[in-house]
Amino acid sequence: MGEGAGCHPRRLLSLTMSIGAHVRDDDPLAAARERGAEVVQFFLADPQGWKAPAPHPMADALLASDLTVFVHSPYVVNLASTNNRVRIPSRKLVTQHAEAAAKVGAQGLVVHGGHVTKGEDPQAGITNWRKFFERQHAEGGFAVPILIENTAGGDNAMARRFDVLARLWDEVGEFGAGFCLDTCHAFAAGEDLVGIVDRVRAITGRIDLVHLNSSRDEFGSARDRHDNIATGTIDAEQLVAVLAAADAPAVVETPGDGQAADIAFLREALGR
Repeated sequence: MGEGAGCHPRRLLSLTMSIGAHVRDDDPLAAARERGAEVVQFFLADPQGWKAPAPHPMADALLASDLTVFVHSPYVVNLASTNNRVRIPSRKLVTQHAEAAAKVGAQGLVVHGGHVTKGEDPQAGITNWRKFFERQHAEGGFAVPILIENTAGGDNAMARRFDVLARLWDEVGEFGAGFCLDTCHAFAAGEDLVGIVDRVRAITGRIDLVHLNSSRDEFGSARDRHDNIATGTIDAEQLVAVLAAADAPAVVETPGDGQAADIAFLREALGR
């Protein structure tokens, strides 16, 4: 179980990856300073809504800063859905958010893999993902890379089980899709974190971002409930090992009052 920030995993060689947090969207710069973050991730609109993002009031300041920026798409997005009333607005929203993300200097837009409903063939969702990439490729591509994130639950999810993820990547990898590895989601989905970076790269060929989260729940719970490193159920040394192996920017999406401690712990453990 989680050994937390009080434990001291073996010190690893210093790496070049930067570490930060998912922060409030009104003032990401101030939030980064409070946490000692080199990376920020935030929403550009209501994560539970369908409205297009408005221009960010701090866009110029973000562009001028040294921060590495990522944007997370709204949770309502489901590009895999066979329901036109969900899938078509999802396509529009992702395109709009990618354009808005470019205006704040984002390195990528994180999008959950989505799912089809009970009784439907996951291949339908995979096909819908491919159609979206094909259509956008024909129109000149996305304003920023789309980073598909693995998810915690759902029997018919596109990015929960790695066998389905491999089928998805066979369809979208050629279009330059990126990947965001979430440690809490993988743990909740029943994926062993030992060696997970190699398993993911064998499928996607890349990891562009790590959501370095512990979990409030047990292994294989299928619950998406993040926790801080000091109090979560994932062994802290495993989290450090994942980050070291991935050698990619990392964002903690953990409860805000513990994010500064999470970031400091990871830096110390990595010898930074």
